[in-house]
Amino acid sequence: MNVTEYVIPLSENARKRHYHESEEGKVACFSVQLEVFFNNSWQVVIRYDSSHGFTHIDQYKIDGRKVKRELHLSLSEALTFADEDIKEHWKLYQKRFLEGK
Repeated sequence: MNVTEYVIPLSENARKRHYHESEEGKVACFSVQLEVFFNNSWQVVIRYDSSHGFTHIDQYKIDGRKVKRELHLSLSEALTFADEDIKEHWKLYQKRFLEGK
């Protein structure tokens, strides 16, 4: 099992955390999330992952609520989508989170 894990700073108060495991070149599980520094700690804003046996996205609200949506993508497709989506839209997700939307 090969593990890939890293954190990419996006700004002083935002970062992307990437984790995935692969076996024989195929993604076995993954988690990619946007974290924002708020109230003296890193808070998850949006997380793509494969826990619970399916690919999905969890969107967190500033008040602690969470909305889960199934992605209907393969592990590999969902991992690629997650990386690209956070790379392209992290500022929007951060803004919505901090505004309570």
